[in-house]
Amino acid sequence: MNQALWEVQNQLGPNFEQLFQGITSDNGSEFYGLTELLNDRVPVYFAHPYSSRERGTNERQNGMIRRFIPKGTELRHISELTVKRVQQWMNRLPRKILGYATPYEAFLEEMSFLELVASTI
Repeated sequence: MNQALWEVQNQLGPNFEQLFQGITSDNGSEFYGLTELLNDRVPVYFAHPYSSRERGTNERQNGMIRRFIPKGTELRHISELTVKRVQQWMNRLPRKILGYATPYEAFLEEMSFLELVASTI
């Protein structure tokens, strides 16, 4: 997780803070050192243990993924094609919280607002 976030920071440079206003995480080991990694560029919030209600959007996303990939499935057995299909389905599903726009549309609007060019998604 930290490696992926490091790469995103490097790609976005000074635009990172504009795109990410905060990051919410659980207390899993994959997030160890997250605050130091972000170096106070954006606020980091940690949910309390066993308090999934504090990360409702994330829990909803996980439930949506489980429609395609059952809980307990070893991720190494999931093909890249399956991951892409789930990703595309989720990014093209209109959301009430986005005024019934899709996450893809909201992302493109945000990129346009930040004057960043998104060549591929």
